[in-house]
Amino acid sequence: MASRDDEMRDFLYRAGIESGAVDSALEIDAVMQQWRRRFRKRELGASALRDLKLDDRLDLAQLDVLIAIWAPSKEFTCKAGQETMVATVAERLAIDPSRASRLISDLIARGLARRAVSQQDARRTIVELTEGGKAIVRAVRRYKFLLMGDFLSGWTPEERATFLPLLDRFSKWTDEAPNMASDHFVEEIAALVAALPPVDGG
Repeated sequence: MASRDDEMRDFLYRAGIESGAVDSALEIDAVMQQWRRRFRKRELGASALRDLKLDDRLDLAQLDVLIAIWAPSKEFTCKAGQETMVATVAERLAIDPSRASRLISDLIARGLARRAVSQQDARRTIVELTEGGKAIVRAVRRYKFLLMGDFLSGWTPEERATFLPLLDRFSKWTDEAPNMASDHFVEEIAALVAALPPVDGG
């Protein structure tokens, strides 16, 4: 009996995908699904809060907002001197502005963030971290990069030089992929739709 992977291979071959790419796609997807489940649990962030004795002071959503206000340039590609507003945090984290506002208010109440007047436009209110908020972000980032740096120390320079641009290339593809399917595989998608059973509206 053919396995599900064999059925998928056959489908992709018929769509014109070469065999090496098919096998790689199946293996990468398996790793990504495992990765996604681990990231959903936020195990690294949770362990950072626990080991730094912060888990009784803030949760992962609040930590995300602290980091979004801090805005590491490599993570959020922010321009130098860019000010942070509630809408900026919402955009950086891809969350609803009302949720961003509530989380920021929580951090202000905890003394980890504050509102201030924009130096660029006095009519605008910005958000910035207090010294306490900055200290938490620094500690969490140092915790993370201690672990990551230690792991990557076991790689050769050639492995790191090969991996990083490929990871960046793959990351950019994941941004583009949702808009590519309907343009590249019109007939295949139409066939998939036609083969679906009718939905019981009752």
